[in-house]
Amino acid sequence: MRQTMHRMTAVVAALASLVFLAPSQAPAQGWPQRPVRFVIPFGPGAGADIGARLIQEKLSTRWGKPVVIENRPGGDSMIAIQTVLSANDDHTFLWGPAGNFTVHPYLYDKLPYNPDDILPIARFSSTILAVGVPASMNFANLADFVKRAKAEPGKFNSAAVAGITEFAFDYFTKTAGLSFVKVPYRDIVQGGNDLAEGRLHIYVASYAIIRPHRESGRVKALAVMGNKRAPSLPDLATAAEEGFPSLEMEGLVGLFGSPAVPAELREKIGADIVAAANDKVVEDRLNATAQTPNRGGAKEFAADIARQRAQIANIAKELGLKPAR
Repeated sequence: MRQTMHRMTAVVAALASLVFLAPSQAPAQGWPQRPVRFVIPFGPGAGADIGARLIQEKLSTRWGKPVVIENRPGGDSMIAIQTVLSANDDHTFLWGPAGNFTVHPYLYDKLPYNPDDILPIARFSSTILAVGVPASMNFANLADFVKRAKAEPGKFNSAAVAGITEFAFDYFTKTAGLSFVKVPYRDIVQGGNDLAEGRLHIYVASYAIIRPHRESGRVKALAVMGNKRAPSLPDLATAAEEGFPSLEMEGLVGLFGSPAVPAELREKIGADIVAAANDKVVEDRLNATAQTPNRGGAKEFAADIARQRAQIANIAKELGLKPAR
């Protein structure tokens, strides 16, 4: 009888331990139970959209459920962000640049969401950000542009993609002692055309926007903004190499989730995305669309974003900007 009681006690203890383990193990083991949504804060054809679609089928095969891409542009990415956070489940994710939200606290007095609720899951690529000027103005390099802009303050105008790109450009402007007339755009892509025609004097945007005008010979690219040269553009120096380290910012792109996604599941999904992206065809396609392959799991992506947040906080301090309360 005593032995039977001991056995029953052992069985109950074992079952209890399984119950306590279940919440942390079940999500990764039984996931997904339904289609997985990737919400993208841009329209079809944007760099982030192209990247997600490159591995969409691979992930669907790996997970045994469809991966549905949902384009939700507008609202400075807040529409897409709030779509994901409102869903608050482990099947709805945000796919896009980290810079779309890391800079928000310094651009708005109040935010409709908590940036800490956007959790990194997988790093996928880096968008190549570049500095372009009209070829007709015959600037030799970035230092030459700065020298001439300093000599004639207020004569030159500028435009930059909103968010971290403009943030970094404003920091560069201040540290270099420059003064520009900012040209506002409803559609910042139009800036590429104005640059090619000489109506715009300096333009900071994704290289994908500048590239066709550079290839036509009407725009000169002076530098890229990454911390190292883009493998697909080995002839184009970084701004730091040109003597302007303040004009540096990484266009980190990847997958994010809400707090409803457990840490174990974030690690699993991150590993799956890295595996799906580890493909020569994917790499070639990314390079062809002015992006650089930059694979990494949840922890690596989180570390990169922490560094970017620290960089942005430093820039904000130098520019006299305070974070939203």
